[in-house]
Amino acid sequence: MKTVIKMQGMTCGGCRAGVENALKRVPGVLAVEVSLERAEAVVEHDEKKAAPVDLRAAVEKAGFKAV
Repeated sequence: MKTVIKMQGMTCGGCRAGVENALKRVPGVLAVEVSLERAEAVVEHDEKKAAPVDLRAAVEKAGFKAV
């Protein structure tokens, strides 16, 4: 399953890397692509192990607002 998460607060490559690392730590996440320009993350995940709410929580725990 692929989930797109729009977010606010990313301003640099370090922010992008922080979001990417936070999402990769969620069990069931298979691939992550974070775009600073589009202010979004595209996450491929096993929906039985990682629900969209888990992905949003990881983004917010990393210090960014999922919208």
